[in-house]
Amino acid sequence: MLRYVKHHLDTIADVDIYPIISLLIFFIFFTMIIVKAYTKKKEEINEISALPLDDELTTTNNNLS
Repeated sequence: MLRYVKHHLDTIADVDIYPIISLLIFFIFFTMIIVKAYTKKKEEINEISALPLDDELTTTNNNLS
């Protein structure tokens, strides 16, 4: 099966560039996520981390229904 796929991939022109482009897209996206995580303010991180424990939000949503 791999031979079949490999043969068809060899017939595509410039197929060697696809893995490089995929790696670059992944690396850029991953780097952006890491930078965004490290540049967030401590207060905002604490506020977001407390959301699952916040009963006020659940009560408000139940009253709206």
